[in-house]
Amino acid sequence: MTASTQKAKLASPDFCQGIQYFGDILPTFETYGKEPAIAPGSTSINAPNDPSAVFQTLIAADALRYLTLQVTASKASGHPGGFASQAEAYAALVMLGYKNILTEVGHHAPGFYSAMFLDRSLEDMGISTVQQLRDRYREHNGLLGHLSGYIPGILSPAGPLGQGQHFAMAAAKLHPDRLFPFTVGDGGLGEPYIMSSMAHFHTAYPGATNFLPVLVWNGYSQEHHSMVSTQSNERMMAYWHGNGFEEVVLVDAKDFDDQDQPGDYVDSTVFSFEQRLAFTKAVLIAADEAARSALSGKLTVLIIKQLKGAGVHARGAKSHNLYAMHTLDNPDIINALKGRALAPEAWELVRTNFERAGGGPASRTAATESVLPLPDLGELPLEEFPVGDDHPKVATTTMGRLVAKVGESDRNYLVSNADGNEASGIANINQALKIIHPVEDPLYNQNPTGQVYEPLSEDACAGLAAGSALMGSRTLWCSYESFAINGLPIWQTVTQAMAELRRPTPSTVTLFTAGALEQGRNGWTHQRPEIEAYFAAMMRNGNVFPLFPPDANSIQVCYEWALTTKNKGIVITASKSPLPIRTTFEQGRKAIQDGAIALQEIEGSKTVVFAVVGDMVLLPVFEAAAYLEAQEVGVRIVSVVNPRRLYRPSDVAWESCAESDGEFLDDAGFETLFGGDALIGVTAGASGVLEPVMLRSTAKRDTLAWKRGETTASPAQLMALNGLTAENLVKRALELVS
Repeated sequence: MTASTQKAKLASPDFCQGIQYFGDILPTFETYGKEPAIAPGSTSINAPNDPSAVFQTLIAADALRYLTLQVTASKASGHPGGFASQAEAYAALVMLGYKNILTEVGHHAPGFYSAMFLDRSLEDMGISTVQQLRDRYREHNGLLGHLSGYIPGILSPAGPLGQGQHFAMAAAKLHPDRLFPFTVGDGGLGEPYIMSSMAHFHTAYPGATNFLPVLVWNGYSQEHHSMVSTQSNERMMAYWHGNGFEEVVLVDAKDFDDQDQPGDYVDSTVFSFEQRLAFTKAVLIAADEAARSALSGKLTVLIIKQLKGAGVHARGAKSHNLYAMHTLDNPDIINALKGRALAPEAWELVRTNFERAGGGPASRTAATESVLPLPDLGELPLEEFPVGDDHPKVATTTMGRLVAKVGESDRNYLVSNADGNEASGIANINQALKIIHPVEDPLYNQNPTGQVYEPLSEDACAGLAAGSALMGSRTLWCSYESFAINGLPIWQTVTQAMAELRRPTPSTVTLFTAGALEQGRNGWTHQRPEIEAYFAAMMRNGNVFPLFPPDANSIQVCYEWALTTKNKGIVITASKSPLPIRTTFEQGRKAIQDGAIALQEIEGSKTVVFAVVGDMVLLPVFEAAAYLEAQEVGVRIVSVVNPRRLYRPSDVAWESCAESDGEFLDDAGFETLFGGDALIGVTAGASGVLEPVMLRSTAKRDTLAWKRGETTASPAQLMALNGLTAENLVKRALELVS
């Protein structure tokens, strides 16, 4: 293909405005390009070996490469090389009618945007021409640097490696009649989570094989040869077979090379045109075989082996991203664009096929472009316990009863827990909903059709739960607080994606228990409440709400509220130990609305306010209050339940969030709760959770918080090692009010 436009017979279509170079009409165009391979009213090509379908898939791959490179070069920013090496595979899937395509590779974003442009999805955000595509790439309120569901037709976010498979598997579970391919790079294959999470999922859901990993085996990662670049085809296939994949379909560009390119990885765009067609035909047939296999109940992978950067400005890792000199005036960029340039007729043909494929633009047909219907839950079995110390209750067990009811009402509902529900005081969830396992065993509440997902992988648990929530389903991720950090990356990705999602979806809800104070004899390895600092920072994102119910009544209304919310990340942290009941349901609901609730107020000459985060840590605070009362010092104990509500509106990016929540406690309400002569924040976790209180208070103030873990015989001993004793609280209170 050349850059000349002399032989073009058609004026360029309007959408082509902004295309820098057009090419000649290909010699075989009159034979194989006269009519779109996807006929009117059809959603895919007739057959993968049809010569017209093969020819038109090839020009679709070049169209994707051209747009990917021109769009990234328009900003001298972005990542063209990885997507370019699998353009034939993406084009083949689209031509076969499969458009629910996801990725594990955020760097494939410009290629995905190009595909969404070609099928007209981006018109939903005002992008109708290539010029507009260029202008809005990597700009605010435009096409994000990495993928997100904010973009019409895009199913899920992609940025951190090792996450895309979660979204594909969640979608496959919820939509068993559709195929969900997802691309994964051979560099990213080094992430341990990809293969292990698929193995866990397949064990639990052996019939849900309608997700299709597409391995982009191009020999390079971001800055060097990939760690699997030395593997032979046989060893790579054995790797996938050894991890449970029944069908491994591999297409190696090297087998079609007629240009004697050196090395194991070659660029198909430099083949003779006949061999380019042969390679494209092989990819098309392989994609069809893999798709049919995945939809027929076989765990399948499609592997395309082609040099990174095929058809763009550079090859290997040097093609991974653009640098400042890679503008549209750069000679390497110009030569690559001219090499991939298409005639206007070809662009029109690609646009028509992509629009027809799958039944229309992805922005209309993708599984995530509509709200997933949810069954009505009816009335939750709330049980209000009387306030007092006489009959302590386990908060997590109490919440477990509600979880069981949700699962019984909603069969798509999923509970996940890598550390075991029984160990978290929520065995009642397993008893009611059953652990998903191929071995049925009533002793362990196991059943192949259960709703409790318990692989020993926080990433697998968080990934399927959060991914399913993003796809529209209710879920609950449970964990020991100390180990949830291993699943947090995917959860954070989902909360951020929810903040800009173009549709409402159930919030991603977690229950973290077995906090540091309950892990005395297990030692510091199990005492890691620092994760709360992560949630504290995320509160400013606008849609993340860490909740700290002080008792078994409060946790019920916290979960009741969480079930009504959309597009939020809600973290419920509670003990699995029996503790006193401090609040009524009415007080609990008010605490969620206001952010906090006063549990006790004692009048005195001066007033000390204890702002307390957590449940067990209230024990020394109430003890300290009794000492202070004896010394005629006033005390107000305030349980901080929903600290996000305690920020000022200007502190939080709530207005830009989907399903935005702009409720904040006003100054008068804040003063009623926290006004006094001195304020002491108390938490057995991260002090950052108390930031909104400390930020707004004008009293003399201090914080007593968790420091580090140690092996102890009791929670009291562990609190003492961290300075969280009644004696220390009294001492500091008197110092502040003296």
